[in-house]
Amino acid sequence: MRALSALLFGALAAFSLMQNSAQAQAPFDLGPEQPGRVRAEKQPEAVAALPKGFKFVEPGVFTVAVSPGGPPLATYATDARTVVGADADFAQLVADSLGLKLNLLPIAWADWPLGLASGKYDAVISNVGVTEQRKEKFDFSTYRQGLHGFFVRADSKVAAIREPKDAAGLSISVGGGTNQERILVEWSKQNLAAGLKPIELQLFDDEAGRLVALRSGRVDAIVQPHAQLVFIAARDRDIRRVGTLSAGWPLKSDVAITTRKGSGLVDALTIATNGLIANGRFRQSLARWQLEEEALEKSETNPPGLPKY
Repeated sequence: MRALSALLFGALAAFSLMQNSAQAQAPFDLGPEQPGRVRAEKQPEAVAALPKGFKFVEPGVFTVAVSPGGPPLATYATDARTVVGADADFAQLVADSLGLKLNLLPIAWADWPLGLASGKYDAVISNVGVTEQRKEKFDFSTYRQGLHGFFVRADSKVAAIREPKDAAGLSISVGGGTNQERILVEWSKQNLAAGLKPIELQLFDDEAGRLVALRSGRVDAIVQPHAQLVFIAARDRDIRRVGTLSAGWPLKSDVAITTRKGSGLVDALTIATNGLIANGRFRQSLARWQLEEEALEKSETNPPGLPKY
């Protein structure tokens, strides 16, 4: 009996050590408590910009919809209930700046336009890019750059990919039918016109397939949304970034807080965001998720968006 007890105790101790080790090696805090979350003070200028008599969905509360599509932008915490990530942190900063409590509502991505238009929430903070079509129904306060990332194996000889010529002759895995594919097809055409080698695109429907192709050496690089690859690189430590690309290339593509058209919130949210940029709180919150590179220098209200393709 003593031998069995000792064996069980040893097994439990080993399991505890494994858990502690895994937590120590985790690149980001995905726990529900979020003790490192950056907070902010109320901004009188932002509060003053709120329309007189404006009614939030819940008095004294900033109700924000977010789609937990995956880390580091937004995902469910280890309790499988709380939403954490860079967008959740930013929503908290904006609520603080307006002197409000935050109610973060997890939603399916496809549901945000109808839910916002029908007044189920005050705003959407969920990696929504500004487009001319969306501007017909919604207002925008920008806060992050929309970026794609070029990542290679950690042992790759590829040093940098910043423009079409840097990718000439390379084999790149990319999602079929994506914006990234559209951009790289154009890059390849430019290379051919300049007398350079084309880009060899290998198309995959899923991220797993793209990563397997990269890690097995079948392709030289992978391209997909930057934030997703930042998380994978930090977690697995076998790939590294060699460049970024605007999601709207050759135009820029910014990510914005999204509100109902004409609701009156947009000016206050832009002021709040610029205050958070100026006092450094926003960059600090992005640094928790290794996304400082995506920070904007200035928030804009309803800037030019991506055209209809």
